[in-house]
Amino acid sequence: MKTFKKLSGIVALVTIIAVQAMATDYELNKSKSMVKWNGKKVSGEHYGTIGLKEGTLEVTDNKLKSGVVHMDMSSIVCEDITNESTNQRLVGHLKSDDFFSVEKHPVSKLEIKDVKHKSGNQYTLTGDLTIKDITHPVTFDATVDVKDKQLTAKGKMEVDRTLYDIKFRSGRFFSGLGDNLIYDTFTLDFDIVASDSSATADLK
Repeated sequence: MKTFKKLSGIVALVTIIAVQAMATDYELNKSKSMVKWNGKKVSGEHYGTIGLKEGTLEVTDNKLKSGVVHMDMSSIVCEDITNESTNQRLVGHLKSDDFFSVEKHPVSKLEIKDVKHKSGNQYTLTGDLTIKDITHPVTFDATVDVKDKQLTAKGKMEVDRTLYDIKFRSGRFFSGLGDNLIYDTFTLDFDIVASDSSATADLK
């Protein structure tokens, strides 16, 4: 009888631990999340935002484990040009084949595959970035908090655009560009908010 009770207790304990260790999906809150982009050239810079289409982040024991976020490339916005026609001309160019080929590749993707804790709420995230259906590994630091069934994550990555077949006015492929040269590296600044999918019916 004592053996049976002891086994029952062990089973109950293992069950509790297993349930606590189960991964929970956190769904992206599109209205509260965004990506900021910044590209520099010899004569200045341009910056703006990209909307997020969807995303799911896997959380275990209130810690981020993995996830995937899809960016809606058709939503690219430029924030630094105030003249409407000039602004739209730049946005149209960014959507063209010189840059992101949005008509052919409307969605870009960040897939987080590994999360390493540094200190406090600071982490190093490693995964794959896909742009124009071309995928390359990325690693960047991020601040991640999980509290009250809500996850927030902020991080900035540097991206070499030439790896994704974006070579327009790149000094690596063209000479004599002078002030028309556009630097190969641009940044993507992620600000993510996601909530426990079991705790909310609809985040869209």
